[in-house]
Amino acid sequence: MAENNLRIALFSGTFDPFTIGHADIVRRALRLFDRLIIAVAVNPTKHTLYSVEERVNAIQRLYSGEKRIKVVAYDGMMADLAHEEGARYCVKGVRSVTDFEYEKVQAAYNHRLGDLETVLLYARPELEAVSSSGYRTLVYFHKDASWMLPKKDNDLTQL
Repeated sequence: MAENNLRIALFSGTFDPFTIGHADIVRRALRLFDRLIIAVAVNPTKHTLYSVEERVNAIQRLYSGEKRIKVVAYDGMMADLAHEEGARYCVKGVRSVTDFEYEKVQAAYNHRLGDLETVLLYARPELEAVSSSGYRTLVYFHKDASWMLPKKDNDLTQL
């Protein structure tokens, strides 16, 4: 397939940290798109547990063997990044009505600013409670949250 005919999508988020829920969205998005750019958001106003470099490196290690995935950090508008990367689609995971309402507004902005189509992938029921903020809360209270993180040696198709 010619480069300009590739279906390229962005999957953006803070990914602090990247969870098994995120990994499930990536796995499912790769069924729909030729290339997926995982865009790790830099937001100086948001307190994160991990630096952007740590987040990018962790995701790169996880997908080191997958040539259809590119991991980048970005601190601008998603529409601008999409234009730079040749992406026409945006993939978002949705766990709840709250997520849906937020993503609906973001989709409108991305369509207006960059003619991006947003594809929503609903969380599988067993992953609805998995979130980066939930992970951070468990870690804060010294509880084991490792079950929320993908493992490089795990077969991600089994998630």
